[in-house]
Formats: sequence, C-alpha cells, structure tokens
Amino acid sequence: MRNPGQRARLGNQLLAREIARLAISVEPDSVLGYLRIPGRWIGTQELDRHTAVEIWIVRDEHDAGPAGAELAEHAIAPEARLRDCGGRQRRAFENGGHVRILSSLAARASTRFYNRGVAQPAETTRALEVESTEIRYRRFSLKVVAGPDDGAQAVSAGEEATIGTEPGNDLVLTDRTVSRHHVAIRAGARGFELTDLGSTNGTILGGYRVLSALVEPGALIGLGRTTIKFDASDDQVREDLSPREQFGRAIGASAGMRRVFGVLERFAASDGTVLLEGETGTGKEVLAEAIHEESARRAGPFVIVDCGAIPPSLIESELFGHARGAFTGAVDHRVGALESARHGTLFLDEIGELPLASQPALLRALEDRTCKRVGDERRIQIDVRVVAATHRDLRHEVNRGRFRADLFYRLAVLRVRVPALRERRDDIPLLVRHFHAQLTGSDFLPDDLVTALARQDWPGNVRELRSAVQRAVVLGDASGWTDGSQRKAAPDLGDLERTYSDAKETAIAQWERGYVARLLERFSGNLTRASRSVGMSRNYLRKLAVRYGLRGDSDHDAD
Repeated sequence: MRNPGQRARLGNQLLAREIARLAISVEPDSVLGYLRIPGRWIGTQELDRHTAVEIWIVRDEHDAGPAGAELAEHAIAPEARLRDCGGRQRRAFENGGHVRILSSLAARASTRFYNRGVAQPAETTRALEVESTEIRYRRFSLKVVAGPDDGAQAVSAGEEATIGTEPGNDLVLTDRTVSRHHVAIRAGARGFELTDLGSTNGTILGGYRVLSALVEPGALIGLGRTTIKFDASDDQVREDLSPREQFGRAIGASAGMRRVFGVLERFAASDGTVLLEGETGTGKEVLAEAIHEESARRAGPFVIVDCGAIPPSLIESELFGHARGAFTGAVDHRVGALESARHGTLFLDEIGELPLASQPALLRALEDRTCKRVGDERRIQIDVRVVAATHRDLRHEVNRGRFRADLFYRLAVLRVRVPALRERRDDIPLLVRHFHAQLTGSDFLPDDLVTALARQDWPGNVRELRSAVQRAVVLGDASGWTDGSQRKAAPDLGDLERTYSDAKETAIAQWERGYVARLLERFSGNLTRASRSVGMSRNYLRKLAVRYGLRGDSDHDAD
C-alpha cells in the first residue's frame, strides 16, 4: 500500500501528464481549458520537454486576467521544464484553485511573478530617464509577425506610438478587424504602457483581452487577425525640459509639467492648432491662455467657447454667428466667436462635446479660413488661431463614430497631454504655497498642512486643490484642509425632536451665516473683493449679508 507521500507524487504525475496532453498540437494563443488542483503541487519532472504552457492559479473559471489571479503564470520555453517556484507559491497551489493552460506563444508573450500571494508585477523595463535639463524616452519597435500585413513595422519617434488603420497612426494596418485607432503604447515612468483606444475587437496580451497593461520586450500583442511583436531598443529619443517653473499662470516644477512647458514654448510662436488633452481641472484653459500670451497674436483677443455648456441647437450660432431672422429669437445680427477672435486666439474648451452635425462646418472653417453665419449665404474671412481642449481621448471618440477623424487630425497638429495632479505630486507644495499667497498675501504656511494635502489623490486635480486651500483660508480652520473624516470634532446635529427638514434648514442657515461673517471679516466688509475670492456673485453675497443682519440694505462697499 502506498504511503501518503507516494500517493501525492502519483497524483502530481497524472496531473502533469494531463496538462502536457492538453498542451500538444494546439493553435497559438488558444485557451486549452481549466483543471482543478485538489491541493497538490505539479511535479517538475513529468512535463513533455517540447511542451510550452502557461499556468494561472485563479479563484474560479470566470476570473479574467491578472486582476483575478491569486498567483500567476509560469511560462515554459520550448525544451525547458517547469521549475520549482518556492515555498510560498507552493502553498498557494496546495490550497487549490483552477489552472488555465495556454499554448506556447501566449505563454512567452507575458510572464509575471508574484509575492505574498498578491499580484505584484516583476520589475518592468525602464522606459524613460529624467535629468535636470532633458527627458529621454527609450525607443521601441512594433513588427507584424502574423496577419495580412506580415512584415510591416514601425519604430517610435517619441513618447508614444499608435497602431490602427487610419493613416495618422505610426503603424498603419490594412487588417479590417483592426480599428481606426486601435491601441497606443507610451513610454512612461512605470514602463511601457499599452492602452486600448476603445477598439471594436479588443487588444489581446498573454491570452487576455486588456484595456491597459505594462508590456515587456518580446511581448506579442493581438489586434484582430494581426499579431504584433513589441521590442525595446537601446536608442533613446531626447526631449528638452523647460528651465521655467511657470508658463503664463500655469505652475509646475515636475518633469511632466516642464516637458509640457518646453513643447508649448517652442510651438507658441507658430500659428498651428494645438489640442490639449487631460482630465478635468488639470489647467488646460490656463495653458491655452499662456500659448496666446507667448504668441505673436498676444495683442489680439483671447475668446473662450465652452462646447459642453452650449445647447446643440445654439452651438453654430455661438461659433459662426447668425443673421437677423435666421431662427426664432434671432432679432438682430450676431457676430460669432470665430469673427470675434480676429487677429487673436479662439479657445474651444471641451471640443469632444461638439455635436457631430456641427463638426463639418468647423472643419471647413479651419481648412479654408472662412465661415458662414447661420441664415446667411456669404462667407466671411477669418484670421484666428485655434487651441482646443478635451478631457476625452478623441481617438476613442473617432472609433465610436462620435467625432470626425478629419477634424481630429486638423485639430491635433500638436497634441499635448497635460498630466493629472497625482502624476506630479512634487508640484503640490508649490501649488499650495502659490494659492495661499494669492489668497492671503502672506508667505507663511504651516508645513504640516502642506504635507497633509500632498498625501491626497485630488481627483479634481488643480481645481480641487485650489478650492481646498481657499476653504481653509476663508474658514480660518485647519479642518478646512482635510475631508470630514479627518476632523477631530463632529458637527452639531441639532435638536432631534424637530423634523428632519427643519433641522437641516436651521443647520444650513447657521453654517451659511458663519461662512459669510468670516468672509466679510477677512476682507474688511468689501463685497467686491470677498465675492471675487470665492467665485460668488456680488449681488448674491450682499443678499446673504442683509438676510443674516451682517450689514444694512443701504450699506456700500468699504473700498
């Protein structure tokens, strides 16, 4: 009779042989199936020498990709054997799980190692280096190794390279199962970052459909019927960083912002169109204004049109103007923004919200430098530089048919991505001190408050950070620097015998009166300065002050 050790070894051998049997003679990148591991370790001597497999320990068959992995994959190159991966991972196998088996190409495409039973990628290939005066991006190559465009290749010329069927991509494919803008690979601080651009058929890496991932040299990327091999080279692309820590009203000492400043400084003197991309609150409007101030058009007007705030039925009137009687309510001629910005700069904020029906008219205006007012047949010459901004990735919108590809290319003469505040935490103390000095006129600022702010993520970016500084300055209370969970004392909840609506109304009124009182005290009763500092209408601030008896109805500003 076999002892427990012998029985375990026999079970290991049978399981390993089953894996080897499944892994032979299959199409590359195909999923072979799942096997249950009944608390056993896979033997290292039983796999076929010429079999290459990839093993994932996942919580169940439905887990998709690295996010669902308890352990990880172990890729076996041909003519090699599975190696013992250590006691910690051995115990995880013994706890049971499911094995996902992939064939050799998928196994070699992406290999990760995990510690402590939690998915943690191994050290990634270094993609960029930052010095005091320049940033260096490591070049990478993309080569089609299978598919209709077999042999086609491209080498990155800068920070990012894109793949798709549109002519503007770095690697242009003819495969009809590939989207117009399918995938982008960017050299970033974490390594080479792959991002799917909302493609129809998805991006496959290591046998999984991914939205974003870090790729290593030798990785195979699947796009439709096409397989592309990614490799990094030793060549580098150098890009100068601006020596300035301020560009117009935009502030930043981090490498990311100094790179943006350097690019915009060089391009501002031209008349080319600029597309600023970035999350809401990152300072795109401030950068657009700085481009205008650094250009030869600085003496002309800087006109802003927020495409997301104008009803679709009125957007063309706002951009191009309208003739009298063009539609109901058009009682007079109106000059549009393209005419108003003559000899200056037109800033189209949130251009991604521009209705699809209005995009051809804007494209023609940018192409032939003329526009036609709504309800008028005459075309008017325009002389304007356009800077556009969006929080969306317009390539994704092009794939979805919500944005015209030709208008995207016309706007993206220079595309600049503005980094989020969480990507440039080194700038937070600089911004806090700037906002504090701007609001108070004082250079004194407690270091512990700056440290507390620097630890937060700021999903609203610079705009949210400024609001936090402003709140603390106005309230004169350290609790204004942090969220409610960090405050020491809970607020007064009021009389619980009263109805909820009455108690709530009273609490709001008490807070509002205290807020207005402190605000007026800080600005010595000057309504104009007080209202401007908090972004409030002067008339509304006066009404609140009168309502709470903080000043008489006939009082004037203490200017």
